[in-house]
Amino acid sequence: MLRYLITLQAPDRKGLVEQIAHAVSRHGGNWLDSELRHIDGIFAAILLLEVPALRMDELIEALECIDSLTLTYAKTSVALKPIKRLSYSLVAYDRPGLVLDISNKINALGINIEQFSSQYETAGHTGIALFRATIGLGLTDLTQEDQLVASLYALGDDLVLDRLSR
Repeated sequence: MLRYLITLQAPDRKGLVEQIAHAVSRHGGNWLDSELRHIDGIFAAILLLEVPALRMDELIEALECIDSLTLTYAKTSVALKPIKRLSYSLVAYDRPGLVLDISNKINALGINIEQFSSQYETAGHTGIALFRATIGLGLTDLTQEDQLVASLYALGDDLVLDRLSR
């Protein structure tokens, strides 16, 4: 069994996940990890699968036969695990370049972003545009946590950062 990371995209519709799961199962695949989203009418997915090496081409063909589905895939390997994993909730006034600023601060500390999920919304009581994100991080040094918090708060007085349990 080899590991493959597969990304999928298609116009969203009922039964799409079932079709994908059926193709994976029919070809001896094991669904290890995934992130599935509906964004602006589009279904987007990232899957980590274990698939028998001799069946991978057949699985790709089966997935490509699903109406309007596009995909990419790559063979993966098991990565080294970080010393510590942390998860944060971040809220700030929305502004152009905010994701770049956040990712620059995190990267400058040598921290890996393992998960990033964001949403745009309007504050109900004020109408102010807000940026919300949940960020999962892999630290390689225990001192990075304090540096990270200070670095992110330096982005502005409007930023609220909460550590989530993990």
